[in-house]
Amino acid sequence: MSTEDSAISDALAAVLRQRAGELTIALSGGIDSLTLMRVAAEVRSEPTVAIHAVSAAVPDEASDRCRQLASLYNWQLTEIDAGEFNDANYVSNPVNRCYYCKSRLFDSMLEHLGGDFSIATGTNTEDLGDYRPGLKAAEERQVWQPYVEAGISKKGIRQLALQFGLGELSQLPAQPCLSSRIETGITINVDDLSFVHRLEKLMSERIGAGDIRCRIVSDGVVVQLPADCIAFTDKEKYQTLESRAREFCLVGGRQLLRIEPYKMGSAFLHKTEEDKHV
Repeated sequence: MSTEDSAISDALAAVLRQRAGELTIALSGGIDSLTLMRVAAEVRSEPTVAIHAVSAAVPDEASDRCRQLASLYNWQLTEIDAGEFNDANYVSNPVNRCYYCKSRLFDSMLEHLGGDFSIATGTNTEDLGDYRPGLKAAEERQVWQPYVEAGISKKGIRQLALQFGLGELSQLPAQPCLSSRIETGITINVDDLSFVHRLEKLMSERIGAGDIRCRIVSDGVVVQLPADCIAFTDKEKYQTLESRAREFCLVGGRQLLRIEPYKMGSAFLHKTEEDKHV
């Protein structure tokens, strides 16, 4: 283990051990929260349990990872339905949709768990620089962020994942909820989320893992692939991918507009100063 790796794991372990009582880790199925659960369950002497919200906005693969690792490491895992589709504010998909989603998520967790406990998430230091209205929902409910307290970034999390035996999972690309693919103002519905997920899987099967997004926008569908994807330099490869994506969209009664390099957060149409504080 390198000195840097040791310093990162020591910093997180120290933070985790300071929190007394039972700790509940909110698992999204991504590498951040899975690694946090792996480390917390290893280094804490007090009970550490996991909770995961199953939803149409959460890819099946993410839920499966939670179950598989819970079985492998003997974690106590609870699954709930956060019920975000019952919230008209969430479904209407404003620019701060994530605030309503996380509010519903944490409230559902609090209601389910009850008692004296702490909820922790995999938020890291890099997340603080993005537009993430869900962080306000977490702050309002005193949700704990151990990585932030320990000063750990995404790179540090990937190092921890390797160190604690998570292997290839350490390289999982970021996978925000599927609702993030729907352009601001377009109503969130299960059919769109299913379409998005299936098209992203189709593209992944052809080019491998990476930042792959299917965006539902007002006039059709935009597919985004990693900027270094060979399709952007190989005309034949691009045409093959475009043809397959266009066919998939037509079968689904949709129009493919274009394939372009990945752009983080491009489904957000605008952010006003007021939105930033909601």
